[in-house]
Amino acid sequence: MSEVKSFADADVKGKRVLCRVDFNVPLDGTTVTDDTRIRAALPTITSLIDRGARVILCSHLGRPSGEGYEEKFSLKPVADYLAGVLGKPVAFATDTIGDSAKKVVASLNNGDVALLENVRFDKREKKNDPEFAKALASLADIYVNDAFGAAHRAHASTAGVAEYLPAYAGALMEKEVNTLTSMLDDPKRPFVAILGGSKVSDKVAVIDALIDKCDTLIIGGGMCFTFLAAQGHSVGTSLMEEDWKDRALAMLEKAENKGVSILLPSDVVCADAFANDANTKTCSVSEIPDDMMGLDIGPETVAVYSEAIACAKTVFWNGPMGVFEMSSFEAGTKGVAEAVAANADADTIIGGGDSVAAVNKFNMADKMTFISTGGGASMELVQGEALPGVEALK
Repeated sequence: MSEVKSFADADVKGKRVLCRVDFNVPLDGTTVTDDTRIRAALPTITSLIDRGARVILCSHLGRPSGEGYEEKFSLKPVADYLAGVLGKPVAFATDTIGDSAKKVVASLNNGDVALLENVRFDKREKKNDPEFAKALASLADIYVNDAFGAAHRAHASTAGVAEYLPAYAGALMEKEVNTLTSMLDDPKRPFVAILGGSKVSDKVAVIDALIDKCDTLIIGGGMCFTFLAAQGHSVGTSLMEEDWKDRALAMLEKAENKGVSILLPSDVVCADAFANDANTKTCSVSEIPDDMMGLDIGPETVAVYSEAIACAKTVFWNGPMGVFEMSSFEAGTKGVAEAVAANADADTIIGGGDSVAAVNKFNMADKMTFISTGGGASMELVQGEALPGVEALK
């Protein structure tokens, strides 16, 4: 990742540093319920504080309309929470580029921290409007992007600002890009990729990219039924994308030609309704009842998948194996998580989104080598797409 400038090399003492972070955290009213993203940004924030920068943090939160202030999307509770974590005051600006922002920034001394109000309260943020980007840039001398989770968006605060200020990658941004690119460019082998989630259509580009890189591709979640149906199995009322069966077959063929092993479930946990208290039955994939749907992979499948994972030297996992949010259908995802956690010899990379939620639910996060904070961004990077937020730092 030598092309991207590191914030470690910037002279920040006494400088106003606009740092884009990803503080899009879940709130219950004004209480932060999961601070993973806040903690992920701490190495960059504390480094800037220790080096005497005047730190101006900016972020989005949720999906406001872009027509101005909306209380439920305010970053004020995040500013209060961050102050507690840092053990020092965090000045809060009630706007992004207006009088409050200018006043708060002007009052900062070296080592002080401020947080601007939600950048998405202004609809020009998502349009990457040059005037808005310029106004944001005018608050600072240096720009640091540490929001990998938003790096796949070309917005004013993630890309536009870099046109007007010297731009650097923060510690998290560097680590994310380095880890994911080295996994793809030079993985320790065998490289086992695990993909779950509901739809093949959402993951086509990722599956294609991984067939070119990995030795074994494990498939679970709702999308496995499109592959099983393509192979001629009857999948009952399971989620299945009829239009994608041919594409699924083509991917199986591509893998075979490349000598890549694709593992599909041999048994599944079926239910007569999408509910935790539904009637369930574990059956072979060739015997799925017409009036039932598959909601998890079965124990035989977990055993086969676990064996493949145990032999790996690199593991990349994105997407659950079933509806893990319901206890009746969590065993498959939990079994795979346990297998990944048990392989201490491998580089284990969890690729954002639901997989992170699953690893956290089963208390296995500390057993993984690396957990990506960016679901969409990590997927686009794996697909080989250029991320606007990263390109802007080159």
